Amino acid sequence: MNEVKFSKEHEWIKLDGDTATIGITKHAAEMLGDIVFVELPENGSSVEKNGNAGVVESTKAASDIYTPVSGQITECNQSIVDDPSKINSDPENQAWFFKLNIKDKSEMNSLMNKEEYDKFTKENDS
Repeated sequence: MNEVKFSKEHEWIKLDGDTATIGITKHAAEMLGDIVFVELPENGSSVEKNGNAGVVESTKAASDIYTPVSGQITECNQSIVDDPSKINSDPENQAWFFKLNIKDKSEMNSLMNKEEYDKFTKENDS
């Protein structure tokens, strides 16, 4: 199941086996503007669905990063800590935030597919 799902908080998640890769959407990166700082969770820490998992700051605002599923952090993307501007150029691919071992795959069911997310962002941008 390599389908990408999306949260209402503008995170994307891609599941590969029991490993979920999570980042912020292109829409979120565009809304934030030039990203200048990112703080990621500690490797090995546990996170709960919709819990705070870090911070991203831009020249416009600071925003919390939420985790759309529960699990244990296994890897953080140090390259976006070293160069936060990568998030602006490739938010839904190389600029992922962290990976975790998912605790309950059924939590993925409450997330949106790409079509649903695109509709959600259009309806909420007015």
